[in-house]
Amino acid sequence: PSWQDKNLFSTQNKAPSRDIKNYMHSCVLFLPLQDAVCTLNTLQTNACALEQVRRERGHPQLQLQAMRGFLERAGLVVEELDHLNIIHVTGTKGKGSTCAFTEQILRSYGFRTGFYSSPHLVQVRERIRINGKPIGKELFTKYFWQVYGRLYETKVDTHGGSMPAYFRFLTILAFHIFLQEKVDLAVIEVGIGGAYDCTNIIRRPWVCGIASLGIDHTSILGDTIEKIAWQKGGIFKPGVPAFTVKQPDSPMMVLKERAKEIGCPLWVCPELEEYPADSGPLRLGLAGHHQRSNASLALQLSHSWLQRRCLPGRWDTSLSSWAVGLEDTEWPGRTQTLKHGPVTYFLDGAHTTRSMLACVSWFSEVASQHERTTGGPVVRVLLFNATGERDSAAMLKLLVHCVTFLPPPNTFPLSSDQQNFNVSVENMLTRCLDNQRSWRLLNGQEEKPGDQLLISRDVLPLVAAECCSKTLVFPCILSALQWLSQGRDSVLAHPDKRVIPVKPSVTAKAAPLRDATGIHVLVAGSLHLVGGVLKHLDPSFAS
Repeated sequence: PSWQDKNLFSTQNKAPSRDIKNYMHSCVLFLPLQDAVCTLNTLQTNACALEQVRRERGHPQLQLQAMRGFLERAGLVVEELDHLNIIHVTGTKGKGSTCAFTEQILRSYGFRTGFYSSPHLVQVRERIRINGKPIGKELFTKYFWQVYGRLYETKVDTHGGSMPAYFRFLTILAFHIFLQEKVDLAVIEVGIGGAYDCTNIIRRPWVCGIASLGIDHTSILGDTIEKIAWQKGGIFKPGVPAFTVKQPDSPMMVLKERAKEIGCPLWVCPELEEYPADSGPLRLGLAGHHQRSNASLALQLSHSWLQRRCLPGRWDTSLSSWAVGLEDTEWPGRTQTLKHGPVTYFLDGAHTTRSMLACVSWFSEVASQHERTTGGPVVRVLLFNATGERDSAAMLKLLVHCVTFLPPPNTFPLSSDQQNFNVSVENMLTRCLDNQRSWRLLNGQEEKPGDQLLISRDVLPLVAAECCSKTLVFPCILSALQWLSQGRDSVLAHPDKRVIPVKPSVTAKAAPLRDATGIHVLVAGSLHLVGGVLKHLDPSFAS
């Protein structure tokens, strides 16, 4: 059965019949995960939702009131969220890594943890984690239909047929799951901004955190870092301690003013080097110097939560007791290295200029370390794509030392979890060609007449197109990965991973890759791209 069964759901704006209600409640017993994901994707109207956010920027309570309404229709009330002992974290760069560090530290104490984050890399279940693991398929399916059924059966008469948009629904689902699974605490990552974000329905978090601020989502949050800081400070709550990493003077002033206005005590985290090193320097499970400020914020959040939530003196809160948690933290797709024989992949979802600077610093250091032990020539390749309103040219300018291949991330066979209905294939292709032209200009190459015609819509799935000797646009991620690995990655050589061969002229350009002792591939520009790559490289994401 399908939720899209027209006969079953042809209620013509009438209240659902008893048969329909019984069907909804029984769905959890036999509808598979794939049906749940496909139904979830029908709520993927984020482009419209974001436009609504823009219209309501001056009236944030309208959005929070709508969220409360959806929450109540799902069978929850805001007061119940107080029982989740929430740690609420926002920021432009590093908020996900901060949450991952925090969750791992507190889990190492034996607490049962919930962790809600976005976006997912491969499977939507990654957004909702119990004890560090994505919620299982059976539990996700069970809880999905419980929440969806309650929302669906209450929408017809009293709510104008509305269902919550994709992110709102997942936020409600996460709260429901964490309550049902009786977690000891929930680490909640803000989606966009803070003040207007649907996670900000939380009334009483135990502690709040703000990671590094920068320019992103300007059409929603504002076009200056001061406006963005104001939005981020919207998660502050009266009397609830908050911590921030060191920020530039201007946004820091805004955060302090917001904290004073709301009545929230605000502290600035020390540098990681300032912590006492009785047991030697702290080792982090996430690579890159920029992760050190995220780790410091996580230490402060964890310490504050333990001190406020638990009896003083009950837990060992010495730095040495947290070292294991910091070192054991994993957060796929962020400064991650995967070595597959002679091909080494360096993956980072950096998608702003500032985060790309940190990515370049990390990649330059770690790739050089690998190259010193390779024992022969190494070819560096950049696999790049950017989505939305991101400034691709500015990011590419930081990456001109790499050879680049630019695949549109969504023009390949997708699992339902990875589908994005808010961006057309034509839009993605246009972005790829724009990136290609930017790369040519950055390398001092003139644009040739007709370059924009090298990929036509009707042949998009069939061929790779070339614009210059160092730039290629591929029709899909898998074809790009197989071309750049040249059969030297056994994972990509599996019979199940087959695509239509590229043109002979493109194959001929791979000679340097075949002759090199090692191939180093930097994947950056988009978490969607990183997720698409991990889907092919890491078998654990396929389970």
